Order: sequence, then structure tokens, then C-alpha cells
Amino acid sequence: MQEEQKTLKQYCREAKKRLKQGFWQSYRSQLDQELIKAEKAGISTSKVKEYYNQRVAGNIRRVDEESEAFYLKVKKILDEEGEISGVLGRLTDKEYYQTLSYEEQQRYNLTLSERYLKAVERYNKEKSLGV
Repeated sequence: MQEEQKTLKQYCREAKKRLKQGFWQSYRSQLDQELIKAEKAGISTSKVKEYYNQRVAGNIRRVDEESEAFYLKVKKILDEEGEISGVLGRLTDKEYYQTLSYEEQQRYNLTLSERYLKAVERYNKEKSLGV
């Protein structure tokens, strides 16, 4: 899953495309709306700014759809049931898991656990900011 290196020219094209499509204007207006909401709710505006900066950086780096789908799955579980035991079993792709050797299964479990912890961290951050 190694990402191919982009040239400076490709980065410039992408930046120009964002400018033409009004990416930064929509980002700024959305950030302003969220800052107003945060002030009304008594949430720290600096944390809201930090969250949106990270989110934009992820959009620019093109967070893959697979990790976003994984996060949505984790978010659904957390919204409906909270943090529960046995969640890794629910998130495991059982068909794929059965095809792995024992060592690969252990590696898969560790990777899945790491992804889950990152998703929970993101969920908690979003929840605390009211996003």
C-alpha cells in the first residue's frame, strides 16, 4: 500500500484545482460557522480550529475511502452501544481472516486494534467538539 510519489507539478495542479473550485472559501465559511457554534456552546475555539485544520490536511492528502468507511463503522457502534468488549470481532473481515496464517492473523489483529484506537480517538475528539 505504498503511495506513489507525486511531482511538484502534480501538487501544484491539485492546489490550483482547489483554488478554482472554491475549496478554501467553503472551508473558511464552514470554519466560521463552527466557531460561532462553539462560542455559543462554550467550547474552546482553538480546539475547533485545530480539528478543522487536521480535517483539511486529511482532505488534501486524500484520506482513503477504506479508512473512512472503517471509521463510520466504528462510529455507528460507538453511537449505538458505546465502548463494548469484543468490538474487534465485529470489525474483523471474517472471510479474509480465515485465509491468513497464524502469524498473519496476529498481525491483522494488531493492525485492526491500532485502527480501532485511532477511530475511537477521532470519535471522542469530534464528540467533545460537538461536530
